[in-house]
Parts: sequence; C-alpha cells; structure tokens
Amino acid sequence: MWYTIGFLLLIAGSAVFFLSLFPRPSEFISVFGERIKESESAFSFFLSPFAPLNEGLIRILKIEKPLKNKMYLAKWKTTPGEFMAGKELLAIALPLILFLLGVKQMLWLSIAAVIGLMFPDIILNSRVKKRKYSIVRILPETIDLLGLCVGAGLDFMAAVRWVVDKVKPNPMIEELVLVLKEINVGKPRVEALRDMAKRLDIPDVTSFVRTLIQADRMGTPVEEAFRILSEDSRMRRFHRGERQAMKAPLKMLIPLIFCILPVILIIVAGPILIRFIKEGLFAGM
Repeated sequence: MWYTIGFLLLIAGSAVFFLSLFPRPSEFISVFGERIKESESAFSFFLSPFAPLNEGLIRILKIEKPLKNKMYLAKWKTTPGEFMAGKELLAIALPLILFLLGVKQMLWLSIAAVIGLMFPDIILNSRVKKRKYSIVRILPETIDLLGLCVGAGLDFMAAVRWVVDKVKPNPMIEELVLVLKEINVGKPRVEALRDMAKRLDIPDVTSFVRTLIQADRMGTPVEEAFRILSEDSRMRRFHRGERQAMKAPLKMLIPLIFCILPVILIIVAGPILIRFIKEGLFAGM
C-alpha cells in the first residue's frame, strides 16, 4: 500500500514539475498540440511499410475513395493503406496484450480483436461527423455574408475572396479556400462547386451549390438566391434542434430509471424497511 501511495506521489510531483515549465496554459496547450501533430506523422511513418500490403484489399472492397474523403474531412495525414494497416495492427496487438496479461479465453480475445479492428473507424467517423456538424452550423452565416457582399456590388468570386480574407478560419471557410485554389488553377467554377458538394456530402451544402448553379444558368439574381438559401438553412437547423429536443426525454429515461429512481427508493423506503426488519411488521400495535 505504501509503495502504491509513494508511486502516485512521485507521478503527481513529476506532473507538477512538468507543468511548472509552462508559466501560461496557452504555452502548454500549443506545445501539446505540436506533440500531437508530431505523433500523427510518426504514426503514419510507422504504418507506411505495411500500407502496400493492403492495396489489393482496398481495390477489391472499393473503399479507397470513401476512405480518402473521410480522412480529408477528418484532416488525417494518412493514406487508406496506412489506415487499414493500423486497423490490422490493433486487431493483432489488443488480443496479444490480453494474452500476455493472462486472459486466454478465446471469446475475450476475439472481442478484443473486433474492438481493435473497429476502433479506428469509430474515431474517424466521429471526427467526420463533428466537422460536418461545424459546417452545417456556420453555413447560414457564411451565406449571409456572401449575400451582403453580392448586394454591395461584388460578383460571386470577389465575394468569396472577401469572406475568406476577413472571416475567422472555420471548416466552411477552409472549403471555400479550396474552391478558390481549384478555380485559380483552371477548374471551372461550376465543377469546383460540385466537387465541394460531393466531397462534403452534406444536404445543406448540396442545396447551396445546386441553387448557385441554377441561378448562374437561369440568370436570376444571386443575392435573392442567397437570401432564400439562408432562410432555408436556418429553418432546417431549427427543425434539427426540435428533433434533438424531442429525443431528449427518451435519452433521459434510461438514467432516470436505472440511476435516479433506485437512489430515491433507497432514501425513501430504506429507513422503513430497516425498521420493519428490526422491530417486525406490526411492532407498536
């Protein structure tokens, strides 16, 4: 016991000493972020020798393009082959660790292998979902800014450049920057916008791109199209919030039944049951 307490105190003292090297929390956060980036590149470097082994499997399953799209959205600097190699190594490493720890039941080893195989997909899908959610949240404000710029006399491309230069970077601005780069290298504007819609695969962005293309073809005012798009995006966001609010009571039901109600029953009925057990059911009559 004393050895455990001493070991914990040693870890706590080392942590305090390490944190004392950074007088401001922002410095610690920035250094920690740099370490994460370095570890991601090192992880990719470690997996790169195993990546060619998965090229045939990726071609057979036809998952190269979806994986590239997901890793682009998640901002992962890995190739599909490296990603598959990471899944396979985790599927091997986790059962091996359990086996070395003394777990030899085949059921638990199989569960560990499945968890190792699915864990990278879970993290990747979570980051993609988070990025898409950020784009959907910021899209109405971005459309409003584009509409104001167009209403002030700028054309669409000049409005996009102004928004990219003046607005604080966010996921939607990053996508617009990529669209500008593609247009600058010679890709047609309509094709660049369509590629953005395919890359993101978000209904709101697809509607935004489709409306821009139709307004360009039909010759309708872009400012009016932006106003309608902004209202539609806000309405869809409002309906999504309503759906989430309607799901809240169902999500609260499980912790209410299994966590809160048992505690209330113990507090209310506990003293009564203890008294019945000690004194009998009809004591005092």
